Amino acid sequence: MRIKLSVENTQLCVGCQLCMYACSRRSGNGGLGLSAISVRSSGGMSKGFTIVVCRCCEDAPCVEACPEKALIQIKTGGIRLLKDKCTGCGLCRDACIIGAVFWDSVNRQPNICVQCGQCALFCPHHVLALTKSEEKTP
Repeated sequence: MRIKLSVENTQLCVGCQLCMYACSRRSGNGGLGLSAISVRSSGGMSKGFTIVVCRCCEDAPCVEACPEKALIQIKTGGIRLLKDKCTGCGLCRDACIIGAVFWDSVNRQPNICVQCGQCALFCPHHVLALTKSEEKTP
């Protein structure tokens, strides 16, 4: 079974950033600095919002870019950081084509969505969803 966070309907997003707060709280932080999801204005309230979060690419470029093999792709969904292997080079961040590898500047390590679904639980407008599929995992 694969688990994947999906953006269901960006048109419903009001930019409240509750998803970002929920993500930061999951790791014990109160602010937005260590959120692994981002809500950005697309040009003002009339243009809506863009939600940036890891899409669990097949053959993820961030994983491929890491020279230390500090990122691993989980068969059931998501990317995990092996913190002890990370050297803080930032190549994973540069490799993500959608900008979903956020950066922890204090620890000099990537901050990537772990597909836990906390953000979806706290989204009052059901913009996000944690979906499960019966895909066979290799």
